[in-house]
Amino acid sequence: MQQAAGELEERDVQIVVITFESSAHGDAYLREMSLPWPILIDEGRRLYAAYQMGSGRWRNLLGPAAWWIYAKLLFRGRRLRPVKGDVRQLGGDVLIDPQGVIRLHHVGRGPADRPAVARLLNVIDGRL
Repeated sequence: MQQAAGELEERDVQIVVITFESSAHGDAYLREMSLPWPILIDEGRRLYAAYQMGSGRWRNLLGPAAWWIYAKLLFRGRRLRPVKGDVRQLGGDVLIDPQGVIRLHHVGRGPADRPAVARLLNVIDGRL
């Protein structure tokens, strides 16, 4: 997502990071990952529940696809940090247009299951 920040900005896309962790943990994550976007704290996980982001299966959370993501992060010089909180909590991507219509609702099955940025841009551009 960070690699496409310029393209998203050109399209006037507003990105918000949502976490169920504490605000201190969320702020540290933004700093560590150098993310320029605001963060919302959802400790009660109401948004997660509203978007049907429940608990993941261990095979998806610790399978080969997840290890591949971690290997790529390490190769890029990122430091893996100790896991805190609920590691089974699924995340996802939700695109909501200016009229409030959900254009994409993707619930990941694990940390490696994210829609491609090209797909997100196509949805934003109305091509999907």
